Amino acid sequence: MKKNPTVKGWLVTLVGLGIAAISQAADEGANNVRVESEDLPVVDISRLTQRHVIVAAGTEKVYQGHPTTLLMPDGKTMFCVWSLGHGGPAGSMARSDDTGLTWKRLDDALPPGFKKHRNCPSIYRMVDSQGKERLWVFSAQPLMPRIVSEDGGKTWKEMKSLGFENVMTFSSVVRLKDGSHLGLYHRQTGSALQVMQTRTTDGGLSWSEPRMVAEVEGKAPCEPFAFRSPDGKELCCLMRENTHQGRSLMMFSTDEGQTWSTPKDTPWGLTGDRHMGVYAPDGRLVIAFRDKAQGSSTRDHFVAWVGTYDDLRNCRPGQYRIKLLHSNAGGDCGYPGMDLLPDGTIVATTYIKYRPDKQKQSVVSTRFTLKETDEVQQARAADESLGIKPQCRIEEWWLEADGQESHGSAGRISTRQALPADGSGHQVQRGLSPPA
Repeated sequence: MKKNPTVKGWLVTLVGLGIAAISQAADEGANNVRVESEDLPVVDISRLTQRHVIVAAGTEKVYQGHPTTLLMPDGKTMFCVWSLGHGGPAGSMARSDDTGLTWKRLDDALPPGFKKHRNCPSIYRMVDSQGKERLWVFSAQPLMPRIVSEDGGKTWKEMKSLGFENVMTFSSVVRLKDGSHLGLYHRQTGSALQVMQTRTTDGGLSWSEPRMVAEVEGKAPCEPFAFRSPDGKELCCLMRENTHQGRSLMMFSTDEGQTWSTPKDTPWGLTGDRHMGVYAPDGRLVIAFRDKAQGSSTRDHFVAWVGTYDDLRNCRPGQYRIKLLHSNAGGDCGYPGMDLLPDGTIVATTYIKYRPDKQKQSVVSTRFTLKETDEVQQARAADESLGIKPQCRIEEWWLEADGQESHGSAGRISTRQALPADGSGHQVQRGLSPPA
C-alpha cells in the first residue's frame, strides 16, 4: 500500500516531539536530582572511638534518649539531662567536672516530681538583671514543667509548670541585648506545627504570653534553634522541617525577635532535625543535627555542618560536613548538645544506638577541633585535585595518629586531649553567642 507523505511527516513530527518531551523531562529530573544530591564533602570521624565518652549506656531494656548539655562559666563543669525511652519520662541528670570526660549521675538529688516530667528535657543557664544566676531544666509535659537550681546545680527544686501547650519544650533560649531572654519552642494546632516564642525579663521565673512566629503552608516547622550573628545585629533561627520533603527552614530578625522574616529553605547541607551549634574560635559556625538531606551519604546519622554565617545567610553551601557518630538505628538519633571548651575543642553529645547489638540507645559524646577536621578535608581536597579518589579513606592516618587509648569510668577517651587551663572564652549557654 502506498504511504501518504503527509501522514508520514505528521508521525515523524509527533515522535520527535515525544522524544523531545521525554528528553526534557529526563533533563529536568536529572537537574532535580543534582540539586538535592550531595553538594559538600564529608569528613568522617565517627570511627575515632578514642574520642567517645559514654555518658549513659543503654541496655537491652533501657533506652537513653534526647540529651541536652550545658557548659558552666568555669569552662570545665558540664551538665547533661535526658529522657528515658523515645520522648519518655525525664528524671536523669549527670554532672562532669572535667569537660565531659567523666560523669556522675545526680538523679537521686533531684526533686521526685522530675521523674513525672516527660519528653526531651533541656537545660539552660540564665542570669537576671540583678546578676542572679539560675539553672533551669524544662520538659514538654505536662504543660512545660520545670526545675531550677540557684546554687550552681548543687540543689534543685520543682517550680510551677509554665502552662504552655507544646509538642516540645524550649529547644532554644537566646539572651537579648536588654538582658532578657527569648525562648522558642513548637506546638501543634490541628495538623499544623507552629513555632512559638516567649520572653522572660527576670531570669526565667516568669514568661510572657507566647505568640506564634512561624507557620508555613505545606511544611511543618519545629524545633527552632536561635542564635546571634557575629556582628550581634541579627538573630537567625534554624528550624526542622518535619515533612522531610525538602530542606530545613530558616528565618531572621533584626529587631531582637519582635518580627521575623518569612521562613525560607536553608542550604542543602543543613537539612536535618534538632539543630544546635557553636561558633568556633575562628568565627566559623559548627552546627550539629540529625542528617535528613535528600541524596546524602550520611542521611540519618549524627553530623555537623561547617561554614560561615555569611554562607548561611546567603544560602551558600558552606565548607564541609562532619560525620560525628554512626547510628545503628536509622534516624533515631541526633538530639545534640554542643559545647565549646576554652582550648577550642568542641564537645558534641547526642543519643544514638552505638553498636549493632541488642543494646538500646546510649547518650554519647565525641570531641574534635576544626584544626583537625580542616587537615583531613585539605588532605582529601589535595588528593582529589590529583585525580586520586578518596576510597582509601584519608581518616585512616588520623586513626593511627590519634594517640593511645585510656578507659575511664564513663567510656573511652583519648589521652592526648588536654584539659583547659582556665575558664576564658567558653560558651556559657545554649543560646549561641559569637566568640569574643
